[in-house]
Amino acid sequence: MNANLLALGAIALWASLAALGVALAHVPPFLLTGLSLLIGSLIALPLSRFDFRLWRVPLSTLALGVYGLFGFHFLLFIALRHAPPVQANLVNYLWPLGIVVMAPLFLPGLALTRRHLAAALTGFAGAVLAILGRGGDGTEAVWAWGYVPALGSAFIWASYSLMTRRVRAFPTAAIGSFALVSGLLSLACHALLEPPVILSLQDLALIALLGLGPLGGAFFLWDAALKRGDARQIGVLSFLTPLLSTLTLLALRGERPSLSVALAAAMIIGAAIVATRR
Repeated sequence: MNANLLALGAIALWASLAALGVALAHVPPFLLTGLSLLIGSLIALPLSRFDFRLWRVPLSTLALGVYGLFGFHFLLFIALRHAPPVQANLVNYLWPLGIVVMAPLFLPGLALTRRHLAAALTGFAGAVLAILGRGGDGTEAVWAWGYVPALGSAFIWASYSLMTRRVRAFPTAAIGSFALVSGLLSLACHALLEPPVILSLQDLALIALLGLGPLGGAFFLWDAALKRGDARQIGVLSFLTPLLSTLTLLALRGERPSLSVALAAAMIIGAAIVATRR
């Protein structure tokens, strides 16, 4: 399958994260992440045809996977607790720009062209409009130390995505081991840092969707896309994530997109077309 289509599949699943997160806002974040990642790891079973040898990777590769999946969410949750959520989310969405800009540093043979850089900056500007253009409270610029971990989470996901191309080749099914270990670490954080809760059947059903989708299936599609495609193009396509996420939330609320969101859509789609043009 075309790498850009695989990336778009991951992006579409990530676009549902905010909506599911709103529905599960009462569930402690580390518990939510831990359970979702454990469910997501199960996708590797049919993918590997239940051959657990395909889950095995060198310890250094496993460490990279945990660095990406656990480190990203750990810092993001810290950021969301110590900075205005909208702005923290915006800083976190620097990761597509990081992929485009850092690709030549991590991947030999790739050059950062003016076209890719211009597309990345346009895409990020569109992401700004998509997030801040929703309006509401808390969009004024306020400094908070939580922006630092938000920036750290963006760097982690961008560098993880690129470094998976630098380690010895591993099957996409091995993402199951990354998710399994990261999920267990998240549950350990829940036990240490969060109060215990009782989950309803509806909570469990939504967590299962979260695990099969944005915190599970998306990681497998993302890895397959990076193995086949141009990281710079995929990085620019990723700016569709905040746009689609915003549109999903607006649809669930029965609200119409504002003019700024429409402009954001034009900027992001235009940037994606420019970046993926051969």
